[in-house]
Amino acid sequence: MTRFRPCIDLHSGQVKQIVGGTLSLNSADLKTNHVSTLPAAHFAKLYRDHELSGGHVIMLGPGNDEVAMEALSAWPGRLQVGGGINAENAKLWIERGAEKVIVTSYLFPDARFSQARLNTLLVDGLGGDLSKLVIDLSCRRQRDTWVVAMNKWQILTDMEVTRDTIKLLEEFCSEFLIHAADNEGLQRGIDEELVGKLGQWCKKPVTYAGGAKSIEDFEKVKKMSGERVDLTIGSALDIFGGEAIQFSDCVAWNNRHGA
Repeated sequence: MTRFRPCIDLHSGQVKQIVGGTLSLNSADLKTNHVSTLPAAHFAKLYRDHELSGGHVIMLGPGNDEVAMEALSAWPGRLQVGGGINAENAKLWIERGAEKVIVTSYLFPDARFSQARLNTLLVDGLGGDLSKLVIDLSCRRQRDTWVVAMNKWQILTDMEVTRDTIKLLEEFCSEFLIHAADNEGLQRGIDEELVGKLGQWCKKPVTYAGGAKSIEDFEKVKKMSGERVDLTIGSALDIFGGEAIQFSDCVAWNNRHGA
C-alpha cells in the first residue's frame, strides 16, 4: 500500500527545503524554498506523535551531525538517516538511534559503482544486517533513462536505474530511497514514468521523492506503481512553508489506508 513517508532535510544545521538540482559547492547556486525556524527535533516529535514511521533525515553537507542526533533522540529507532554514511560511521549512526542508514556516494568512488564497498559497508559497518541498510539511488534523467547521481546530486555515476540494477542491489539492502533530482523542490509534478518503473522493478520497499504538488499525487503513485511505491513530500507541505498540501491530509491518507 502506498503511504506517506516524512522527511527532515538538513543543510548547515537547519531544516530546509531546497531545489535539489541547485545543491553544489558554490553556495551562490543554492535555491532554497524554505528555512524552518523550528529545530529538527520538532519534526521528529511531530512524526512520532502521528506514528509516521519510516521517515528519513538527510544531512546535505557538513554541519548537520548535532541536529540530526537531536532528531534521532526525539524518536529513537524509528527514523532513517543519510548523508555522508560510510563503512566507518554506519554503526555509529545506528547506535545514535537511527533505525536504518541510507547510503549513496560511498558506493561510488570516482563515480563508479563498487561492489567491494557495498560488501564492506554491510559486513564491517552493519555486521551483515541488511535490515539496517537503505540504498539511495537518487537519479537524474538522461534522455530515456535515469542515471544515479551522487555528491548532492551533482555528479552522474556509471549506474543507471534499471530492472537489473534493482535486482542486483536488492540482495544487499532492506529498501530503496529514490529522489528524482530534476524534480526535487520544484512542485511541478512527479516523474510518473519513473514511479511506474519502480513499481514494476522493486520487490522490496521503495520510497519516491521529487515534485509532489497535490494530495492527489498519492492516488497517482498508488495507481502507477501498483501500490508498491511510497511517497515523500517536501516543499509543497504546509509544515515546510508550502501551500499545496496539508500535513494533516497526509496523516489522514495513511490512517485511511492502514499505513
